[in-house]
Amino acid sequence: MRRAFDTILLVAVALVIWQAIHLLAPSALTSPLGTARRAAELLGTATFWPHVAETLKAFLYALILAFTGGLLLGLLLGLNKTGAKVADPILVSIYSLPKVTLYPVILLIFGLGMSAKVAFGTIHGIIPIAIFAMNSVRNLAPVYLKTARVLHLSKAETLRTVVIPAAIPEIVSGLRIGFSLTLLGVLIGEMFASQRGLGYMIMNAIGLHDVPTMMAVILMLAVFAVAANAVLLWLDQRLHRRIT
Repeated sequence: MRRAFDTILLVAVALVIWQAIHLLAPSALTSPLGTARRAAELLGTATFWPHVAETLKAFLYALILAFTGGLLLGLLLGLNKTGAKVADPILVSIYSLPKVTLYPVILLIFGLGMSAKVAFGTIHGIIPIAIFAMNSVRNLAPVYLKTARVLHLSKAETLRTVVIPAAIPEIVSGLRIGFSLTLLGVLIGEMFASQRGLGYMIMNAIGLHDVPTMMAVILMLAVFAVAANAVLLWLDQRLHRRIT
């Protein structure tokens, strides 16, 4: 009950601040009500949905690649103490690197279109997922691996029956962060390397100084991201409670 009250209070404060900024600079920011109206108009427009489908398609591809690649990389490094010690600072350094600096390289390799968006989204999401997966294995209680050795389990069996089940809560935490960053990467890719998608719609609206459309698309993306993050957070907390 307290959490719901805090959430409602936070949303109310954000809306008040948003409305206040609109009153101070109406040409720079539409009101919450005006933004909601424009969002409703877009949802009823046939030309809007192909952009949604384009973004969702790129995002799903990027998320699958980021999750699969990050999980495999993290688990393999986590099982190798030397590899984990060497890779940890490298992964953290890459994670801290502004991904926009890699944008020209992505364009040279993939060109404009779906491939560039997927690659940009994957690059954003794969590193945090790998870091969380690697650390989840490194922080496993030694008794788990000792038990696997006593039972003469192969590496594949140890990974499938011991490591992954014990590491799932931390892996979900990494997925929660990777989810948001992958979506951000796809949108940035659409802003500069595509003529379709919600990221393209935002950039096109900025170029036309169509503030209502820009704000409406951002609002819908924010609602989607918050809702998805809430589901993943609930799953994360539930898994942690089951382990503890």
